[in-house]
Amino acid sequence: MAITEFLLFILTATIGGMFLCGANDLITIFVAPECFSLCSYLLSGYTKKDVRSNEATMKYLLMGGASSSILLQEIVNGLINTQMYNSPGISIALIFITVGIGFKLSPALLINGLLTYTKECEVRNPLFDSNSPTPVVAFLSVTSKVAASASATRIFDIPFYFSSNEWHLLLEILAILSMILGNLIAITQTSMKRMLAYSSIGQIGYVIIGIIVGDSNDGYASMITYMLFYISMNLGTFACIVLFGLRTGTENIRDYAGLYTKDPFLALSLALCLLSLGGLPPLAGFFGKLYLFWCGWQAGLYLLVLIGLLTSVVSIYYYLKIIKLLMTGRNQEITLTCEIIEDPL
Repeated sequence: MAITEFLLFILTATIGGMFLCGANDLITIFVAPECFSLCSYLLSGYTKKDVRSNEATMKYLLMGGASSSILLQEIVNGLINTQMYNSPGISIALIFITVGIGFKLSPALLINGLLTYTKECEVRNPLFDSNSPTPVVAFLSVTSKVAASASATRIFDIPFYFSSNEWHLLLEILAILSMILGNLIAITQTSMKRMLAYSSIGQIGYVIIGIIVGDSNDGYASMITYMLFYISMNLGTFACIVLFGLRTGTENIRDYAGLYTKDPFLALSLALCLLSLGGLPPLAGFFGKLYLFWCGWQAGLYLLVLIGLLTSVVSIYYYLKIIKLLMTGRNQEITLTCEIIEDPL
């Protein structure tokens, strides 16, 4: 794929996300994600000779087709039930519209993690776009979450404001599952891209707290502030991963051992971005999370805030584990192998 075609698909997907952020009707809510996702299919497989990239494109396409049918069906269902404001039909339509948009923008957000996570085996293929090229993964991880968060504020506050009890419960469950499973599964990953993919699921769980709070206690302001910090931190982390991949051709976490001795600037940049993602002071991520959790606490979302604090500690653990590997330059598995060989001698 030529660079002009690549940039064309990037710009078209961005336009689709922008239209979704400003959508005022359900037709635009259906068309804008289609514009975004169709370009995402092509971006995921733009390295045609890479088998993993082609596999990601096919899975993305199949999930996108299923989500399109769900989204369109429930938009029609919602239109039919709009005159019955308290009917169960409008609540069911709201739930499936949300599910459809979520799967359309990020095709394996949480369900794939629920289906593939077991104690006996390693997580495989956590996100379809994790097998895509790293710049594409960085683009999709940011734009999809920004567009989904912006559209959620419009959907829940404008057409479905009268069914707030239903969507509050839905989003609370989604936030809890995202924060817990996203961070727990991220610990088990051996690939930097997959680790960031699962940690981003936990990050979006924090953003959902701001969506639930709404305008009443500066929820949207805290959500926007945290999203701005998250975009900067996430893109900075992916930039370091891209630069490291160009030099070494690998994305395995173990291969980052001793990076500080080889390239101190790259290692320090990656460490700062990871610490900010974890929310350690005095970095920007700390103040973003503090503002978001404070607004949630003021709104009475005590359980969500406590879970957010606990899962933030979990995320700090696996971020610090990577930073320790960067700075010490000692690969534990290699050291263990050497000891096993040397003991008999």
